[in-house]
Parts: sequence; C-alpha cells; structure tokens
Amino acid sequence: MKRFSLVEFSVDHPKLIVALSIILTLLFLTQFPKVRTDTNPKNMLPPTSDVRVWNDEVEKTFGLYEDMIVLGIQNEKGILNPVTLGKIQRITDEILKIRGVAARDVSSFTTIDNVTVEGETLKVSPLMTTVPKTDKEMALMRKMLFENPLFVDRIISKDGKTTAIYVPLEKGGNGKEIADKIREIVKKEKGDENYYVAGDPVARDTFGADMFKLMAVFAPIAGMVMLLVRFLMFKDLFLSITLMMDAMISIVWSMGLLIALGFPIHIMSSMAPVFLMAIATDSMHIFNEFYFRFREKKDKRAAIIATMNAVSRPVRNTALATAAGFGVLLFMNIIPVKVFGGLVAFGTIALRVLSFSFIPAMFTFVKEEKIEKIAQSEDISAGGMSSFLRKLAGIGIHKPLTTVLVGVVLVIAAVIGISKTVVNNNLVEWFKKGSDVRVADTVMNKALGGTSLGYIVAISDKDDYIKTPEAMRYIEGLQRRLEKLPVVGKTTSVVDYVKRINRVLHNDNPKYDAVPENKEMIGQYLFIFAMSAKPSDLDNVADYPFRKANIWVQLKTWDAKAMESVIAAVNDYRKENATPLEFKPAGIAYFNLVWNHEVLWDMVKGLILALIAVFAILAYDFRSIKWAMIGYIPLLFTILLIYGVVGFVGKDFDMPISVMSCLSLGMAVDFAIHFVSRLRQRMKETPGESLTDALLWTAARPGKGIMRNAILFAAAFAVMLFAPLTPYITVGAFIVSMMLLSALMTILYLPALITLTQGWLFKGGVR
Repeated sequence: MKRFSLVEFSVDHPKLIVALSIILTLLFLTQFPKVRTDTNPKNMLPPTSDVRVWNDEVEKTFGLYEDMIVLGIQNEKGILNPVTLGKIQRITDEILKIRGVAARDVSSFTTIDNVTVEGETLKVSPLMTTVPKTDKEMALMRKMLFENPLFVDRIISKDGKTTAIYVPLEKGGNGKEIADKIREIVKKEKGDENYYVAGDPVARDTFGADMFKLMAVFAPIAGMVMLLVRFLMFKDLFLSITLMMDAMISIVWSMGLLIALGFPIHIMSSMAPVFLMAIATDSMHIFNEFYFRFREKKDKRAAIIATMNAVSRPVRNTALATAAGFGVLLFMNIIPVKVFGGLVAFGTIALRVLSFSFIPAMFTFVKEEKIEKIAQSEDISAGGMSSFLRKLAGIGIHKPLTTVLVGVVLVIAAVIGISKTVVNNNLVEWFKKGSDVRVADTVMNKALGGTSLGYIVAISDKDDYIKTPEAMRYIEGLQRRLEKLPVVGKTTSVVDYVKRINRVLHNDNPKYDAVPENKEMIGQYLFIFAMSAKPSDLDNVADYPFRKANIWVQLKTWDAKAMESVIAAVNDYRKENATPLEFKPAGIAYFNLVWNHEVLWDMVKGLILALIAVFAILAYDFRSIKWAMIGYIPLLFTILLIYGVVGFVGKDFDMPISVMSCLSLGMAVDFAIHFVSRLRQRMKETPGESLTDALLWTAARPGKGIMRNAILFAAAFAVMLFAPLTPYITVGAFIVSMMLLSALMTILYLPALITLTQGWLFKGGVR
C-alpha cells in the first residue's frame, strides 16, 4: 500500500485544502468576541500561592485596598493659597463620586483626619472642612500640616509645593478608566497647578490598554513590511501573500483556541502573535528551494514534491525544536507562563501542518510562466546574495582556526557581560521617559514619600503586646532605619498616631513627641483615637487584639529590588536588636518582588530545560552526538552574545528579556538545523564532492533561505523600535539583532567549525 503523503494530497486537492483552512480559521475567529484580558500581575501567580494568600490576609486584617491611585497637584508658587485649596476641595468632591473609587477611604485635605485638642478633649476631624480665607486661618493650616509628621511627605511636600490625593479602588476597579475620569475632572481647573496621575493600577491598566492597541497597529505594519520585503525578494505578490496567510492563519487558530479554552490574554500571551510571525518565516526555506527546484525540474508539480522532500526533514525538526523550546514552559509553576508556552507550541505545530498542506496547495495556483521568470534569477553561481554568502562562508572555511578563536573571545566577553546582569522588573519603566505615566511617577516620587507601597507587618504571639512601650519603640526604631534607605521616602505606623496623640494632649509640647512610658497610657490613647477617628485610620495600622502592627513603607521606585532592600534592612535590624516580634513583608511592592523572581526564574528554568530538550532533538535528528554538538554551538553563542550585550549596557533582565530567551533559542537552532541537514543531504547526493564545495553550496543555496529569513523578519520587526512602550522596543531590538546574528553564526561560524573538526566528524576526515 502506498504511504499517505500530505504534500501530494494537498497538491492534488488544492481547493479542498484551502477551503478547509479557511473554514477552520473562521471557526476559530468565532471565539474572538469572547476575548478577556488580564493585565494584573497579581493573577500571574495562582490564588493558592503563598504571597497571594498572605497579601489577602493582610488586606483583610488591616482593611487595606489592593489598588491605589495617587493624584499629585503641584503649584510652584505653593499650594497653601485659597485658590489652589479650593480646587483641591472641588476635585476631591468629584473623585468621591467616581464609580469604582472606595470613597470612604480617599485621603485628601478635606477627608484626612487631623488629631488636635479642644479644651482637654482629643478631637479627630478632617484637616480642612472649609477653605481658609484669612491669613490667620492659612497660618493655622500651615502649622497643622507641617507640625504633623503624619502629613509631611504624605499629603504635603516639605517645600509646600505639592500635595497628593490618595484614591483607593474598590475590588475590580479599572485603574486606567478611573485615572482617565480623574484627568477629565482636573482638566476643568485652570491656573498655575499641574496635575499628575500615578500609581500601580494606572501604570498596569494603561500598559494593558496600550499593549493591545499596539498589537493592533504594529502587527499589521510588521506584516505589511514582511509582505513588501518578500515581494522585493521574489517579485511575486500572490506567493508573498501566501506566506503572510500562513502566519495569520496560525495566529488566528492559536488565539482562537486560547479564548475558547477560557483563558484570558495576559501580558505574556499577548506577545504570542509576534512570536508566531517570527516562527512562520521558516517557510521561507520552502519558497527559496522551490524556485531552485523548478529551475531544475521545469515542472510545477514535480518541483513542489521535490522541494518538500528536500526541506521536509529540517522544516519538521526545526518545528519540533521550537515547539519543544516553548513546550517545556508547560512544566513551569506560573499559569500565564504555562499558557504562553502551550500557545506558541500549538501555533508552531499549526504552522508546520500548514507548511506541508496549505503552502504546497497555494503553489499550484501560480502560473508556470510567472514561476519560470522568478526561477531564472535563482542561480547560486551568479546571484548577488548567493555570491556574497559563498564568500562569507569561505572566510570560515579557509580561516577556520582564526574564526573559531574570535568567536571564543567574544563568548568570554559575553560571559563577563552576563555576570553583570541584574534581575529586576519595573512596570513604570515600561513607558518611555516622556510619557504621562512615567512623568507623573517621577514627579510624585521626587516631591513626596513615593507611589510604590509595601508593608512590613509586625506579629506577636501575645494579645496587646503591640501596645507595650517596648514594641512601640522597636517599631519606631525600625521605621527610622528604613527611612535611611535611598529607596524609602516615608514610613507610617500605629506608633506615629500614638506619638501624635501624646504630643497634642500635652499642649503640643515637642518633648512629648515620643512613645508614652506605660502600656496603660498607650491603650487609653488608642481607645480614645478609635472612638473619634474613621475606623480605617487605626484599622490600617493595627489589629484589634493588638497582636499585629502594619508599617506602611512608601517607596520612591517601582523597582522590584527596592522592596528587597527593605526586607534586607528589616532582617539586619532584627539581628542587631533582639525582639519577640516577627516581621513579614506584604503589599503590592512585595508582590511585585515575588512575581519578579518567580516568573523570571521560571523563564530561566524553562530556557535551561529547553536547551536540554533541543540538544536531544538535534542528536535524534542528526543521529549523531557529534553533529548535535556542532549544530548546538551557534545557538549557544547567539544566546550568550545577546545576553552579554544586555549585561554590558546595563539593561535589567526583566519580563520582556526573559520571554525573548525562548524565541532566541528557537530561531538560532532553526538556522543550524537547516544548514547541517542540507549539508549532510548534499554530501550523500554528491559523494565525490569535497567538503569545501559542499559547504559553499550549502551557504549559497539553503543559506540564501536562511539569510532571506533573517532579513525578512529583522526588517519587519525593526518597526517596533518606534513603539511608545519600552518592552516593544526591547522585543524589536532583540529580534533584529538575534535574527541577523543567528544567520551570521550559521553562515560564517558553522563552516569554520565543521572544517576545523572534520577529522572528528567524518572519522578520518574528507577533502
């Protein structure tokens, strides 16, 4: 019985194959209206993860909110004037009406509680019920603000030029939508004031919205550039569109399956179309070989079959290697990482199925006269690109030792660069320096305590221990230690409230700006305060059995490593000062630190596993450990050199960089598989040919497909260098350099390695 051939079936039934491809694509497209997005880093970790469980517990215990927007209001002439204060009052009133805002806990001049004394009675009331009109009233306002450490660097800057309104969001509130409404409110106010909207939910949800807009803009632009470059290479619009259809069909299938399975699109999975477009360019080898085969066969059907027979093994195995590289991510701990890995692996397999069915079918619709015209320019002896590639490979062949040694020196330098790499993530820095989000964050962090918030929770195993002078003084000492860190702008705790009450009850005497001498007095102060203040004022900093106290730590940067330095300082303070208290970090800054480490290190582990899997695939494909090692070296060199540059230029190893590691592995090994497979195939077909001639033929003919592949995709994704979000710039720069470097390593370095090790590879050597 004749063995079934998908290629031959597709060539014989092209209309059926194209129709089935279109029908399947339409079926997957029906899922797109159900798309859900999720840009919250919190959901990158499973709900059962320790950090999420602990953060949820802390938020519940202290009545905290997961998300907080900070509105900065700055007036270079000073904010303590009736006009600016009137604006603050109006803006606050409007913010309280926004749906999704936790109105009861908004902190502003008109809502934040001020602790004073009226007669001999402690009074807790809003700082500003009406706008001061006289100089005397304004002087009193100034005194209340600057003599209260709870206010300075929180709602007023030391220079009196900046204030902040803290806007907590109800669960499920969209940061970007609420931020946009706040911007609409402040637009109505004219004058000397500048307004800045900052905070994690603003950056996160703005990035999410912009990310999908960019995907909608840059993916088509990249596709059009690919189409143009492809057309310039082959002068055939129909087949150029076919290559684009191959990529677009796989993207629709993959994203449609993701949506159908009920997964939301996270930051990582939103990058999948970019990756699949990169992987789809491997079909260039089919197009490249087809014109050579048609030139030889003079028959379209025979040329299609011969082409697929020639490239089927390397195309199949590059798909297997790439799918394996992403597939290992299914074994990681982070759900979006698993989803991303499975999504791209599925898309890669879909691309290869289309390569053996849809592309051959589409070839049948092209008139032979047009193919004949294009094929005339495909001459490895006369073509300009083929001639260049022969010369490039010739350098490696004729000077193999020099070429290899230069590569080794570069790798040593790259390893030094990698040693300088810092693992870090900063969501705000995913925006360009001039963007509204980045500017707002910079201004607010410079003027006030900081927009990034972490917590240090002090925990005792005894009720009421937090009320003791020992515990209070210990927490106060820890706060002063933390405030010495450059990344910390301000800390706040229950101690600050107790000290404030102690001072105002003693005629505002600075001498009493200290922790009282006994537990009973502290307990009395807290009881009086709790009876007078908003419940959240005390709830936010202590629990009612007084076993726990919450230290608010405002950070001046969203760097994940900032919270790491806070935790290190806490641990150092505990080592130097014994205490029965336990301290545990929490808050969004702490979550970002854990997310940073777990997700990024998951990707590193995935890369290591993928490297192992790819080597096994190479060994299986080449049926030789020796050839697998030779084919593996360009992959390793490409990855090392790129990450070495990342280390030298000081770019943090962040989420975009870690995600790109998988793509660099897949693309680098693809070129090596094609080169080695076609070289060995050539040597079997022409046994009398010398190794040098075989290498030169491989560089000129299959190498042309490799170089075209690299140029095609590098040109397309160079457009991402102009994106407003830095991760897209990173991806663009990474892909351009990775594609060109991979091709160079394959055409120049592989021939040098093979020439230098021929005695080992061929058991005695060949001529």
